[in-house]
Amino acid sequence: MQGAAAADAAAPPRNRMAVALLALAGVFVSAYLVLYRVGVLGTLACGVSGGCETVQASKWALFLGVPVAVWGLLGYGALFLLAFAGVQPRFVASRRVAGALLALATGAFAFSIYLSALEAWVIHAWCRWCIASAVIATLLFLAALPEVRRLRRPG
Repeated sequence: MQGAAAADAAAPPRNRMAVALLALAGVFVSAYLVLYRVGVLGTLACGVSGGCETVQASKWALFLGVPVAVWGLLGYGALFLLAFAGVQPRFVASRRVAGALLALATGAFAFSIYLSALEAWVIHAWCRWCIASAVIATLLFLAALPEVRRLRRPG
């Protein structure tokens, strides 16, 4: 039984693999929106509502003077790199990696709630890509929750 526990402890954490996969999906969604923002793409594939262009053209599409999609690209990229590093044997037990993953995922989740509230009550338009990003951020947060156990372990 101890051999199985040792092998389990040495195995890469599955939640971190899930975080890496979800973050990569977030990178693709954010990159698509950044390409639209910088003019590489003429229109967004958003269906008949036109909500994506409305949201992207609003003053709320900037945060601290930087397009929200760029923040998303940076955040999802950081989460991907951190989760990828966190599955390496050297960092599996790292409390710093656990804390950083949990903090970034929580921040992404909170920011997506803020942006979704803006879409609902201020902009009055919904962007399907923003909704996809919010779903990804929520799943990232849920996938990062097991990091709490790693933070509670004695260092």
